[in-house]
Amino acid sequence: MKLLNTYTYEIKKSKFIAYYYEIDSTEEAKNILDILKKEHKKAKHIPYAYKVNNTASKSDDKEPTNTAGLPLYNLIDRKKLDNVLIAVVRYFGGTKLGAGNLLRAYIESANKAIEKMP
Repeated sequence: MKLLNTYTYEIKKSKFIAYYYEIDSTEEAKNILDILKKEHKKAKHIPYAYKVNNTASKSDDKEPTNTAGLPLYNLIDRKKLDNVLIAVVRYFGGTKLGAGNLLRAYIESANKAIEKMP
């Protein structure tokens, strides 16, 4: 497991912290997600997507359907990435964002984490 990058995006007092990892197995992805859940106990949601050795998984983590996990997976797929995990920790700022803004916030934070790579 190797943390490649992080990026924090804020909108209407909600904070989205994207984590971009290089991984070697699905077990590694699950371990990282467990660690993130322990580190960010007060976060409302930690949706994710990963692809490793032709196996993929995604989760909206109780966000509205297809506003987080699927867009994160589509980003991985579009950029032809493999052996990666993208998880985005969300701290709710008190204002509902709506599905469109929510989806854009997850994509924006994840995209910036990937783009910032050296």
